[in-house]
Amino acid sequence: MAGEPISITPTDDPGKLEEQLVAYLDGELDDAQVRHVEALLATDPKVREQLTRLERTWSLLDRLDRFQVDETFTRSTIEMLAVAAEEEAERQRAEAPRRRRRRWLMGIASLFGAALAGFLAVAMLRPDPDRQLLEDLPLLEDFDELRQIDSVEFLQMLNQEKLFVKDAPDEG
Repeated sequence: MAGEPISITPTDDPGKLEEQLVAYLDGELDDAQVRHVEALLATDPKVREQLTRLERTWSLLDRLDRFQVDETFTRSTIEMLAVAAEEEAERQRAEAPRRRRRRWLMGIASLFGAALAGFLAVAMLRPDPDRQLLEDLPLLEDFDELRQIDSVEFLQMLNQEKLFVKDAPDEG
């Protein structure tokens, strides 16, 4: 709490104001914070009233009986904490192989996923070298006959007559 700049006003969050007032009573504020709280106390009766209630609460707490704890209670509490810590350590040791196995499986699954993604990316993005061959297959089937033709103009004339269309209905 000490060292934090405060600019709490009575209209701010009441919890923050109460926290500042408790720190003021405990002597946890630096000089600038003390001056700010004292300025609030000098100007706002609600803040003074809240500080008075807190001071009364502190004095009532001081009147309560303090319980003395014997050595047996302290020893049994420390033993219970030691047993709980030992059980927690044993549980973590028992889970360690499972965590290592899970890490290995996750690593292998990640590696397999990355390999699959790489394969799919290459398969989808790489051009198919057989695609052009399949497109040219009808031409290659008639290659021997077409090789006899000497001019492109003759081929264009045959194309205009729709003689190259394979799916054309036969007349006759």
